[in-house]
Amino acid sequence: KMSKNTTFIKAKRSFVLTLLFAYFGTGSLVYNFVLFPLIKLFKKENKLEIYSDIIQKSWKSFLNTLVKTKTISLTLHDEEKIKNIKNSIIVSTHPSYIDVLIVLSLIPKTTCFVAPKLARNFFFKNIIKSMFLVSGTPVEELTKSAIEKLEDGFNVLIFPMGTRHKKNEHLKIKKGASLVAIKSKRNIEMLDITTDTDFLQIHQRFNDAGEKTVKYNVSYLGVLKIENYLINQTYVKFFV
Repeated sequence: KMSKNTTFIKAKRSFVLTLLFAYFGTGSLVYNFVLFPLIKLFKKENKLEIYSDIIQKSWKSFLNTLVKTKTISLTLHDEEKIKNIKNSIIVSTHPSYIDVLIVLSLIPKTTCFVAPKLARNFFFKNIIKSMFLVSGTPVEELTKSAIEKLEDGFNVLIFPMGTRHKKNEHLKIKKGASLVAIKSKRNIEMLDITTDTDFLQIHQRFNDAGEKTVKYNVSYLGVLKIENYLINQTYVKFFV
């Protein structure tokens, strides 16, 4: 049984996390129904960069709030290498709901693949349609959309396991990142996001903050240079 002190701490952290997500959701509503539609209506050029800049700054603010309230802690390894990733495919582990938020907060001009249900989400649908890539469409169409984002100078974030995974769970790696890398001839930059406890998992309540600060570590694992895996720029010799 949990002690009264532990129960109080969990309740307090849950309340704080609920407030933080309410704040995040309110901001998303403003962007979704006011700001992004206005930008789409009046701004003819560089819309994608404007959307990206707004999302990065606002999500970075939310991430900093999560850290300041000790909901999470965040440790970056090779911080400069992470923040200076440009015009590449980024692959990462995916232990929690806020992994996209973390990566896009750290790395400018980055978009990512998201689940189809997010494109239908009341809070996010206009945001998602503005600059993200919705999975579930035919592979050729999705690959083409990803290449277009890369050609616009953006990074494309892909979680090759396809879904969130628990701390000690190792899911099968899917081939989407490899296909995009081969067809776009862009390098793959590898990140490892880990947590010391399962947090914001698929079957957890959105406000289940646990009883202690969740420790996030983001590590830069290096780059896979696509030129090392192609012969005559067309044939794949070997790819992981």
